[in-house]
Amino acid sequence: MAKIKDQIQKLAKKVRLLILDVDGVLTDNGIYLDDRGIESKRFNVIDGVGIRLAQKAGVEVALISGRPSKATRFRASQLKIKHVSLGQPDKVKAYEKLKRTLKVKDDQIAYMGDDLLDVPVLRRVGLPICVRNANPEVKRFARLVTETRGGEGAVREVVDMILKAKGENPLELAS
Repeated sequence: MAKIKDQIQKLAKKVRLLILDVDGVLTDNGIYLDDRGIESKRFNVIDGVGIRLAQKAGVEVALISGRPSKATRFRASQLKIKHVSLGQPDKVKAYEKLKRTLKVKDDQIAYMGDDLLDVPVLRRVGLPICVRNANPEVKRFARLVTETRGGEGAVREVVDMILKAKGENPLELAS
C-alpha cells in the first residue's frame, strides 16, 4: 500500500493541470429542475476553496462536461476557472485542445471523472482519478479513487493531495 501511495505522490508532484468533470465530481450528480425547467445544481464550497488553492499554487484548473449548463458556467466564473468546455460529449477533443493551449503533456495532467464519457480521457492522463461513487467499470481506469463522494469534497481531497506532493502548504496559500 505504501508503494502505491508513493507512486501516486510522484504522479501528483508533476501535475500542472487538473481537469474536472462536473456532474458527479463537482456536484452530487443531481440536477434540480423547477416547474419552468430552470436547472440548478449543488456545488460543495470546500471544493471551491480547493480549486482556488490549486490556482494560487500555480495548478491550472479546467472543466470538461458532457452537458451544457448555465449553473456550471456561473460557478466556473465565480472560481475564476478560465478553461470551461460544456456540452462536450467528445471529451478527448476538449482535452487535446487544452493540452495545446496550455502546452502541457499527458503526464502533467490529472483528470477526475465518474462515468463512461470520462474513460477516454482517464486513459490518456498521467494521474487518472475517480470519485468514490463513480461507476464501478470506470474505476478500473483510475490510479486513485477518492475516499470522498463526488459533490461532497472529493475535489478538495485531491487538491490537498496534489499540493502536499508539491510541497505546498494549504494554510499558507489560504492567507
